[in-house]
Amino acid sequence: MGRAEARRARQGSARRAKQTDKKSGIRRFFTWKKLLGAFLGVCLLGILGFIGLYLYVDIPKGNSAAKLQSNVYKYADGKVMARVGQVNRESVPLDRIPKPVQRTFVAAENKTFYDDSGVDLKGTLRGVLNTLRGQGKQGGSTITQQYVKNYYLSQEQTVSRKLQEIVISLKVDNKFGKDDILAGYINTSYYGRGAYGIQAAAQAYYGKDVEKLTVSEGAYLASLLQAPSQYDWASATKAGQKRVKERWAYTLDNMVEMKWLSAADRAKQKFEVPQDPKPLPGLTGQTSYLVKQAKEELFAQGVDDAEFEAGGWTVTLGIEKNKQKALEKSVKRKLTDDLDPGKRKVDRDAQLGATSVDPKTGHIVAMYGGDGYPKHYTNNATRSDYQPASTFKPLILASAMENNAVTQDGVPITPNTIYDGRNRRPVVGGNIPFAPPNEDEHPYGKISVQTATNNSVNAVFAQMGADVGLEEIKKTAVNLGMDGSKIDAKPAMTLGTMGASPLQMAGAYATLDNHGKKVTPTLVKKAVHPVDGVDTAVPLKDPIGDQVLSRRTADTLTSVLTGVVNDGTASESVKNTAYEAAGKTGTSDDNKSAWFVGYTPKLVTAVGMFGESPKGGTQVTLKGTGGGGRVNGGGYPARVWADYTESALGGNTGAEFDLETDLGAGVPPTPTPTPSATPSTSPSPSESPSKSPSQTPSSPSGRPTNSQSGKPSDPATPTDPSSGPPTGGTDDGDTGGKPTGGDADGGTNRNSLPGFN
Repeated sequence: MGRAEARRARQGSARRAKQTDKKSGIRRFFTWKKLLGAFLGVCLLGILGFIGLYLYVDIPKGNSAAKLQSNVYKYADGKVMARVGQVNRESVPLDRIPKPVQRTFVAAENKTFYDDSGVDLKGTLRGVLNTLRGQGKQGGSTITQQYVKNYYLSQEQTVSRKLQEIVISLKVDNKFGKDDILAGYINTSYYGRGAYGIQAAAQAYYGKDVEKLTVSEGAYLASLLQAPSQYDWASATKAGQKRVKERWAYTLDNMVEMKWLSAADRAKQKFEVPQDPKPLPGLTGQTSYLVKQAKEELFAQGVDDAEFEAGGWTVTLGIEKNKQKALEKSVKRKLTDDLDPGKRKVDRDAQLGATSVDPKTGHIVAMYGGDGYPKHYTNNATRSDYQPASTFKPLILASAMENNAVTQDGVPITPNTIYDGRNRRPVVGGNIPFAPPNEDEHPYGKISVQTATNNSVNAVFAQMGADVGLEEIKKTAVNLGMDGSKIDAKPAMTLGTMGASPLQMAGAYATLDNHGKKVTPTLVKKAVHPVDGVDTAVPLKDPIGDQVLSRRTADTLTSVLTGVVNDGTASESVKNTAYEAAGKTGTSDDNKSAWFVGYTPKLVTAVGMFGESPKGGTQVTLKGTGGGGRVNGGGYPARVWADYTESALGGNTGAEFDLETDLGAGVPPTPTPTPSATPSTSPSPSESPSKSPSQTPSSPSGRPTNSQSGKPSDPATPTDPSSGPPTGGTDDGDTGGKPTGGDADGGTNRNSLPGFN
């Protein structure tokens, strides 16, 4: 080896020695022995700390019953609306509960109950971690832990409360027998419907004493405990009903696995649908609906059912007492006073629901749900099983403008765009053949979108649906607050064939009134409850959300909808009022529902009228209600709306719509040329309108002159008196809501509407 190579070798050895010295220095501080010692030390400290906690914490006295109080519901001005506080609780000894029913609770909640020490350390640790992460009530607990939480502790989700729960559960398991703990758990749990304990639950859901419960009924009650408000069959969504049935099946399957139920007996089990809920004591009329809806809102925002039902809450609603009373009186004056159930059977079927919203705050200021408990349990203001019909059409135009959609000829879709309104005109560009009739088979020709909206022309909006794209329209509707699960993106949706509630439609139109900022109508303004002796407000979601439509789109829709009020299907009931108004009528297939959704600059109200059989609640037609013919949106619903709005606004009627649109307020309609297929009885217009006619906006007041009437001049309409006056293709007409022929919106013949439901 040369001298150079030797020198490089010495230098390399020196570098390796330095690296070894560095590693040795680090290892001096982090040897495996020291790490193991530190770990064991932490474990020892944890064990000693837990032992200290175990010795320090005693089993407290049961305090759940002592905490039960009334819940107070107030109007927006702070005046008391209702006090609800009679807690439905009854404890029963375990020997009164059939053994198979006892076992359903173990099978549903804690299969190792008879063998464990009262604590599920793995599930509890998961719960503590979720609590630290702010993820609420996630994480498993044994039956013993749930009993301790129900009877000895509060429902709050904190780490200290969870640690107390562990210690007390271990002590309770050591002190009491398993049967005592199971009895305590079953008797202190909250089952929904204000029922604490299995005896109260047996009566609330099945109208029987606990001794008579079947294993199937017990499995349902045991399944309820996971989410009482979501799993109550009478009020659960379809998804909630599906989940509780799955949990019911899971419980019974576990019983088979644990040899408590034979496979043959399991196969015989049938899900027993619970009976409808009984009214809460002292709650009748509209208050019954308001209290129930307020509770559902709070539960949906994370308030614990059992904690709420234990009482002590003060809930302030957005309901303004004067507006609430005005709405109730308007329903009586404009609808129920006109009904005679003893004389006309159809009058027994008429139901009406309404929701009135302040578009600036999003708070519900008045709500009408029906006759109230105990006459009618379903809240008509929140039910979504009836079709909104043509009240959906403005959302199609909103989607068109928001997505810069164009016609098949490439013309941008605006209120001025010309469409072919011929009756049963086949839609061009769709994937499914669709040729809907206009109302009363009216033969429109070339008309503007404004005129088509005024007169609810099905042919125009069916084609517009294909031009915009049904999925895009569905997205717009969901953004405006409608339930996407009820919207089937097929051509018939352009006629409003989905299910919707007055609450949802009020929110969609309130968003238009609020210049495109999302409005989610909300009943609860404030909810306060005591926490450690201090009144604490629950954080609630803001009813006013993000900008979901551009202001230009929203304001243009408002401009268009003033035309419906001034010159269209609602003009007879709403025109010439003391306030500016916009809105849309709707009448569904077979006249099973009729709507008017309208708004002023300060108030949005959706009124829906429904035909419901007193037996079974099935949908029936409204035809003949009040002694007339077809019930249109421009009839009873618009009359109730106009009467209520005038009373609710009082002297505050001077506000005008602040619109940022180049279309003015109330776009004048385009005259309708003579339909070529119909014999003409007068000279045809000298020239056909162009695709983009020049139109002069109406006056700033939003009230066009008579020369700008939304009734299309149709010289081809037959003048033979025997044919009757033309309805102008409206879905709600100008005959006071009592025309004699045809189904609204063209009757929506099922044979001609593929995919109609």
